[in-house]
Amino acid sequence: MQAEHRIPVRKIALISAFCLLLWARAVHAGTNAVSIQATPMSGGAPLTVDFTASGDGVAFHWDFGDGTAGDGATIEHTYQQAGHYTATVTGSAFGGGATGQASVAITAYALSLRASTPVKVGSPGVFAGQLAPATAGAYVVLERNGKQVAHARTKANGTFRIKTRVRAPGSFQALYGNIASNERAVRVRPILSARFAGAGTVGSPLALIARVRPASAGRIHVVVRSGARKVFDGRASGLARVHLKTGTPGTYRVALSVEAKPGFANTALALRKTVVPPRLSWGSRGISVRFLEQQLVALHYALSGIDGYYGQDDYDAVTAFEKVNGMSRDGVAGPAVWNRLENATIPRPRYPSGDHIEVDKSRQVLFDVRGGKVVKILPVSTGATGNTPTGTFHVYSKEPGYNQKLMYYSMYFLGNFAVHGYPDVPAYPASHGCVRIPIWVAVSMYDTHGYGTTVIIYY
Repeated sequence: MQAEHRIPVRKIALISAFCLLLWARAVHAGTNAVSIQATPMSGGAPLTVDFTASGDGVAFHWDFGDGTAGDGATIEHTYQQAGHYTATVTGSAFGGGATGQASVAITAYALSLRASTPVKVGSPGVFAGQLAPATAGAYVVLERNGKQVAHARTKANGTFRIKTRVRAPGSFQALYGNIASNERAVRVRPILSARFAGAGTVGSPLALIARVRPASAGRIHVVVRSGARKVFDGRASGLARVHLKTGTPGTYRVALSVEAKPGFANTALALRKTVVPPRLSWGSRGISVRFLEQQLVALHYALSGIDGYYGQDDYDAVTAFEKVNGMSRDGVAGPAVWNRLENATIPRPRYPSGDHIEVDKSRQVLFDVRGGKVVKILPVSTGATGNTPTGTFHVYSKEPGYNQKLMYYSMYFLGNFAVHGYPDVPAYPASHGCVRIPIWVAVSMYDTHGYGTTVIIYY
């Protein structure tokens, strides 16, 4: 009988351990370890990124996260649009074995900038834009010609808004780190100003002075006309001074413009000046009187009409103007009146509401107020002894024509006190207590103010 060959138990154990080790290595070889590198991981769109994969895999497939894919251990990809992306690489062994993966986050930014233009020199310019993808609290810097001028932080939706004074034209750009926006060229509108030096009366010196700021904005073009005739056409840098003749009354019309240099906006200005006689009084006639009447009517001083003749109504209107402005009350349109007329405005009533009559005893004037605004101004003469009552009253009786006391078209507001026309209305208190108004305007006041009209008298 043939003898059996027995394998020792110890040898069997060694063989089993070796087989188990071979199986473990095979399983490990099927699970590849893959790593990924990306440069850069963020930047401005379009953003080009260099990707590199490494590990046990011998084949690499890329999903760039923007709907595109690629293959290779090293690959370049450009993200055209702003956004957050996740790039994933998958490594594969020979024979289609098990795969390993690695991912990296990529952010492509876009920064936009808008700007208001042109901007008045020295005024705030408004710059606005947006960072995409939206990032709250991002620090955005505004640069002009490469120099930082302002900054802001983005809101939750990525928008930002910056206000900064613009003193010179230039190219502006917003920056978020190394992310740059589009450039915006901002033009500057220069300040063009002009004035007349001199009273503007016949025979007195008169000059036009014009200035542009900044002087670097361009030359000033000055055209001066008198009637249909051009009397001056010239240019100057920074400051222009033109001397005008004042031998006769007339009106100068001036057209000013800036011939802007690159980066500046064109701007223009028009003004006029009337050369008038130094004194207009009773009996004066002509264009100067008509101009005076137009000025007074525009300021709501009462006149019977614009006729170019200096009569009683002109005298009264000038006297009222002098009273309102605290001037000498002579009823003559001299240099002081002309100078004050240049900057005069319509007076405001003390009680700016409703329809009523106001009598200011201190200035000896009457304001006809409609809808809270002065529509007519008259000179008055109140009680010589100061006895014209003060307070609020109402017209309770009216008497047309003259009465025995030469009161003309009277409107009674308290006892025998009335607002009425009278042949003599001096520039000072002279009545017996009534409110005297010029006789030529008494009828129109009487016709336009009925019973119950409020009369307010004050100092």
